[in-house]
Amino acid sequence: MKPFSEMTVLITGGSRGIGAAIAKRFSEVGINIVIHYLNSHESANEIARTCISNGSKAITISADLRSKQQIERMKEKLAYHDMQPDIIVNNAGVSHYGLLTDVDENDWDDVINVNLKGMFLCTKTFLPYMISQKHGRIINISSIWGISGASCEVLYSTTKGGMNAFTKSLAKELAPSNITVNAVAPGAVDTNMLDKLNDEDKSNLQSEIPAGRFAHPDEIASLVYFLALPESSYITGQIISPNGGWLT
Repeated sequence: MKPFSEMTVLITGGSRGIGAAIAKRFSEVGINIVIHYLNSHESANEIARTCISNGSKAITISADLRSKQQIERMKEKLAYHDMQPDIIVNNAGVSHYGLLTDVDENDWDDVINVNLKGMFLCTKTFLPYMISQKHGRIINISSIWGISGASCEVLYSTTKGGMNAFTKSLAKELAPSNITVNAVAPGAVDTNMLDKLNDEDKSNLQSEIPAGRFAHPDEIASLVYFLALPESSYITGQIISPNGGWLT
């Protein structure tokens, strides 16, 4: 197995929020970093520059994860740069808020395709490389709502619950190949996903959390980083929820 600092991590949705924090955390050890994005070109480049200044080799790459063809092109580009991922962080995702009675078929298909199909296609595309080297880490960014469900977030909760089931099942399938599969299911994190809430809503939400505050993206990134380390090789099939005591 190659040294950890010589490995490559692919972070989908790595241009902002939790994904950007994960990229920066990995760059602190000089690991090779692939920052995937869909439309946020400038933000992705800014994160890449930060990673490079920390001593990492970092590249950005755009792809629609709903498209098998675009993911295949991403695979070809990474192979060209000798940056096949040893670690995949399936972080890209979209949220959805609203009553189930207001969800139309297009809404359903869009969120399912990004949050579940994108994870499936990305994982499947890069998995043969991990199997061939008998080592790999797959870390899926889920949500507390994938564990408990949330009113007015049935569609989003459904996708994250599916991600959790995917994680547990694939972990059993890949354990003989020394590949771990885990999910991090955060509670409320201080990112733009909370922008739909006004100040009063945010205050009320924080009062429900025993820790009394939202998580910082860096705290989630540190957990993801730990799950990628060689020391975490016996942790697989787990849904770990950093949520400030909100759900126990």
